[in-house]
Amino acid sequence: MPGDPLQPVFGGDIPFDSTAGEVESRAEFNVHLAKRSLAGLIVLGLRLDLDPPDFTGVDVQGTLFVGCRLAAPEVEIALIGRGAHLVPPFDARPYPTHPAHLYTPEDLAYGFAQDGFAGMYDTCVYEHFLEHGGAAPDLREAIAQRLHDAGIDNALGKALAAWVHAHGARGAVGIMGGHAEPRGSDAYRMAATLAWRLAGAGRLIVTGGGPGVMEAANLGAYFATRAAGELSEAIDRLAPAPDFLDHDPYTAAALAVRAAYPAPPAVVGDVVGRLTHGGLALPTWLYGHEPANLFAGQIGKYFSNAVREDSILRLSRGGIVFAPGWAGTVQEIFQAATKTFYRTDGPSGAFVFLGVDHWAALPVEALLRPLLARSPHGDQSNLILVTDDLDEAVRALNVDDA
Repeated sequence: MPGDPLQPVFGGDIPFDSTAGEVESRAEFNVHLAKRSLAGLIVLGLRLDLDPPDFTGVDVQGTLFVGCRLAAPEVEIALIGRGAHLVPPFDARPYPTHPAHLYTPEDLAYGFAQDGFAGMYDTCVYEHFLEHGGAAPDLREAIAQRLHDAGIDNALGKALAAWVHAHGARGAVGIMGGHAEPRGSDAYRMAATLAWRLAGAGRLIVTGGGPGVMEAANLGAYFATRAAGELSEAIDRLAPAPDFLDHDPYTAAALAVRAAYPAPPAVVGDVVGRLTHGGLALPTWLYGHEPANLFAGQIGKYFSNAVREDSILRLSRGGIVFAPGWAGTVQEIFQAATKTFYRTDGPSGAFVFLGVDHWAALPVEALLRPLLARSPHGDQSNLILVTDDLDEAVRALNVDDA
């Protein structure tokens, strides 16, 4: 069923990519089956219990089936006996144990039309997460979650490779900030406008995928090919439902804006097109009480917050914008500073702090400048900018959108 995250992640109708060693759709699988060889391939998350294939005479030596559903235990036993390896899906879980694709907003919101926020895929997975120990799951659940996150890692790498192939190695820009920033506020509009300008200039917007400033940034990227006036109108439509804790109206407002301003039809099935219209979001079910925002083009939702946070900062090498935020944002600032200090992920772009008054009250600049000045790779304190001026922010990120 379209939009059901438990269907596309088990393999769609067309190959996800051209990766030679991985099979991620039934169509791609059938090509290899016709050649009578799956030897050495990795088959990811396919529903092979539906219209079961005939493996008779097919070479399966060294084939790794991960998260695939097969027609019967006897089929599994026969494949193993012929040299295949199986990592089966875990039953009775609302999420796939090895997703072959990143999520889309339609995936996470699946079920809302029928059952509201409580019945959404995103909410159901969060409830399962809580019921099975939250951040301290039992061993069986921990293994399932790690398999899921490994699948997201794999899909994320491919999506980014596709972006680089299409756009070149232009740096992604991370936009961080407070999750509680209400829709329609000055800070929300500033973050959305900045993201709109950056995405319009061809930069990939990366966020933590939550509400507040993160939603504003993905919203701005979603409107990258539309006029500024339409972005402002969309924020006005969202503003009457400002608080993400008021789950149903908050989600309904986002879906209504998406319906009123749909992405171009060509974008729907295209990974690069989705990243262009909405950017990338990396939320986590650890903070599942904060609904994932529904404006990102591609969503890599993780169980592990540590992996998710490292991924956001590792990808945001073209610069990071820190809009007003508190403990979580400050933590991200110093995680990013560590990467920049040691250049663990290569050279860093600018650290742009939006909101002069806010960052004067939280004087991170006073700590960062002497720290980055002592980097073993030379003085990097010049990367820091504290401003209320979007033009200045855009220039610091080396973007010419004039």
